[in-house]
Amino acid sequence: MIELLTANTPNGKKISIMLEEIGFVYKLTKININKDEQFKPEFKKISPFCKIPVIIDHDNNQSLFESGAILMYLGEKSGKFYHKNSRTIINQWLMGQMAYVGPMLGQHHQFHHYNPGKSQFGEKRYFEISTRIYKELDDRLSVSRFLSGSEYTIADIATFPWIARHEWHDIGLKRYKHLTRWYEEISSREAVKKGFDLLKKGEQIPKP
Repeated sequence: MIELLTANTPNGKKISIMLEEIGFVYKLTKININKDEQFKPEFKKISPFCKIPVIIDHDNNQSLFESGAILMYLGEKSGKFYHKNSRTIINQWLMGQMAYVGPMLGQHHQFHHYNPGKSQFGEKRYFEISTRIYKELDDRLSVSRFLSGSEYTIADIATFPWIARHEWHDIGLKRYKHLTRWYEEISSREAVKKGFDLLKKGEQIPKP
């Protein structure tokens, strides 16, 4: 059994969506990041940077931190959404999400959504970068059904929860027709709906 230690964030939702997609039985252990539970010594032992999510695979008593590494592990373990003959391109789009899409949209959240009016420079910078990300993803999806090609993979699973916060971004998802097409297709997947509702409180995926 997989134990998922996480909070209700885009990075956390990546893993719950993946677990629902591959049909693994899992236990959810909530980490209250608003109360700094991620900094407790027992959590730091399995997450050196004090970040969620973490999984513990109780089948082999192995723990993993970093959401991208977790997706790769689950893809390998399940044999789904991480095809051996496509891993070079999947890895590129997955690392793009980990190193660029998530961190930059996360900074946009901090300046634009959580702390508006505190830094004109920060708000302008990350709004412009986030707008560029939307355009870059839209460009890719104009020539490819999914991010790494014709098949849905962990690269899409990693990216989707960040675009699902489009209402926070104030960029206008509907202005990007290829990104919207991709978003709506993924939104319609039953496993994505279940995994998005990480806390099982009826949370709905925002419409474009």
